[in-house]
Amino acid sequence: MGARTRLIDTAANLLAEEGVAAVTLRGIAKAAGVSHGAPLRHFTGRAALLSAVATRGYTELLDRGTGLPSTTPRERLIAACHGYLDFALANPAMFELMFRRDLIDPADPELTRVSSAVFDFFAVLVGDVQDDGWHPATDPRLLAASLWASLHGLAQLWLWGGLAGASFAPSPESALAVTLDAYLGPVSGIPSP
Repeated sequence: MGARTRLIDTAANLLAEEGVAAVTLRGIAKAAGVSHGAPLRHFTGRAALLSAVATRGYTELLDRGTGLPSTTPRERLIAACHGYLDFALANPAMFELMFRRDLIDPADPELTRVSSAVFDFFAVLVGDVQDDGWHPATDPRLLAASLWASLHGLAQLWLWGGLAGASFAPSPESALAVTLDAYLGPVSGIPSP
């Protein structure tokens, strides 16, 4: 394993264990057992290193798409929405980092490529459902962005306590069911709130 990969691995582990605030160049270097200047031999700065870590998060999210069921387009979209929420809840620090434009370099080419691929994949799923008559006149990318924003907001509000204690949302799955019902109509197999 090369030093660059080792630093990314260390940063990802530190992120998962201690959160976004712990992922400093000095903290990463210390956890990796290297000098505090070593990360700067492989990255232009903290934003570049954190962008590499965030790219891993987007890659994992994209890889989840390969495991979607081979069923109807609607069921595939619903499964992708569950996958997004599941990813966020299982990886809260990574989820936070992926969208923290103040910590990553939004112009990083690899980060841009992978994050765009995630959205493009989601937009294709939305387009496939539109082919079955769901909001056929709406631009699929706008519809995908709206649904993604709802999913992201739900995940973020749940993770940071905005909904977790609310009496009307006993679980993230119940809140997701309401969100999907609002977009897609009644969704079978999802618990009602």
